[in-house]
Amino acid sequence: MTTILKEIEITGKSLMKNRQSCVRVLPSNEGFIRFFVENSLEPIVANVDNVVSTNHCITLGIKRNKIMLTEHFMAACAFCGINSIDVHISKPEIPILDGSAKKWVALFNEAGIEKVKKKEFYTVSEPVYYINGKTHLIILPDEELSITYAVNYDHPDLKNKWISLDKKNLNEIIEARTFGFLKDLKKFQLFGFARGVTYENTVGLDGEGYTTELRSEFEPIKHKILDLIGDLYLTGVNPLDLKAQIIVKEAGHAVHVKAAKMLKEKMRGKK
Repeated sequence: MTTILKEIEITGKSLMKNRQSCVRVLPSNEGFIRFFVENSLEPIVANVDNVVSTNHCITLGIKRNKIMLTEHFMAACAFCGINSIDVHISKPEIPILDGSAKKWVALFNEAGIEKVKKKEFYTVSEPVYYINGKTHLIILPDEELSITYAVNYDHPDLKNKWISLDKKNLNEIIEARTFGFLKDLKKFQLFGFARGVTYENTVGLDGEGYTTELRSEFEPIKHKILDLIGDLYLTGVNPLDLKAQIIVKEAGHAVHVKAAKMLKEKMRGKK
C-alpha cells in the first residue's frame, strides 16, 4: 500500500463541461483510490466494475454519484506507484489541467510518496484477447512489461503508426496531451462535450498539421498509451507492475475497459 505524505490541492477547469473544480488529495491507509464528489460521504472506488460510461472519457459512478475523466489522474497514480488516496472534488469531473498526467505527477512528487519496501509484480494466467474488426487488444504473459500502441488516423503523421513504451520515453508519455480532430470540435460541443478545450490542454489535428507545437514526436499516440495505463489501473493492479506484453491497435476507452475486466480475472502474483 502506497500513499502520499501530505495533502495536496489544485483548482482547474474541466475538459468536458468547462467548470471550475477544486481537488483535494489526502493520504489514506484504506488501500484504494477513492473519489468523494461534491461532499458526498459515499466514495466511488477506482475500479473497473464502477465504470458507467466510456463516452469520450472514463466515468465512474455509484448510485447518483459520478466522476468523469479519471484516466489521466489514474495514469499519474500508476507512474508514481500510488494506490491508497482519498480524492475530494467539488464538481463531478477531474480538471483537465494541461491535458496530460504531468501536473498530477509533479503534485504527487511535491507531496512526497511513501517508499515501497518490496515491489510486487503480476502476470496473466492465460492470454487476454479482444479482437473486433480492426480493433485489437492482446495481453500475453512475458518476463517484463512491454506496451505497443498502433493507430491509423486520417492524418499524415498518424497513418499506420505505432509507438512503444520504454524507459527512455516515460516522461514523453506522462506529458502527452489529449487530442482530437479540430473539425469535430463544434459537433462535440453541441452535444455537451469538449467545452473546456484550449490550445494549451489539447492537441488539435488540423488537416496536414496540428493546432499547437507538439511536446514530442507522435504525441497523440503517446497519449493513447497514457490513457491505456490509466484505464488498466482500474483493475486494482498497477499495469506498470505487469510482466506482460500488451499490443493494442486502433482502440479506445471502451475497449480498454473490456480488456481490463478480462485482465482482472486472469492476473496472478509473480516473484
